[in-house]
Amino acid sequence: MVEMAAAMEGFYVGPAIFAGIEPHHRLAQEEIFGPVLSVMKARDFDEALEMANQSSYALTGGLFSRSPAHVETARREFRVGNLYVNRGITGAVVGRQPFGGSKLSGIGSKAGGPDYLLQFLEPRTITENTLRHGFAPPEDS
Repeated sequence: MVEMAAAMEGFYVGPAIFAGIEPHHRLAQEEIFGPVLSVMKARDFDEALEMANQSSYALTGGLFSRSPAHVETARREFRVGNLYVNRGITGAVVGRQPFGGSKLSGIGSKAGGPDYLLQFLEPRTITENTLRHGFAPPEDS
């Protein structure tokens, strides 16, 4: 159960763990920004990867494995914007490790990557007839 706790310096929501979650449940399908852990059981690695890829959100994914085959499969098939293998799933280094999501998560181009600033530009297309038939001569200033 999630409880709101008052602290001397403010309020916070304590962490919550939900077990028995199925792939179709909201907790498995929505992007929740809070101290929430949803636990799902899978028969094997392939089913777990399939379940992870079913989500409409794909900002970050993580894998802890000692199997080189599982690591390679995750690299190839785990459809997330940021994949962390055998480490925590937070802590991208801005300016060195581009960070951004895919599907309905994030903004597409990676923050800190070379294409990130292009998202702040307004693209335009200008087409001009360069043969200049019918143009008036330049005016003298």
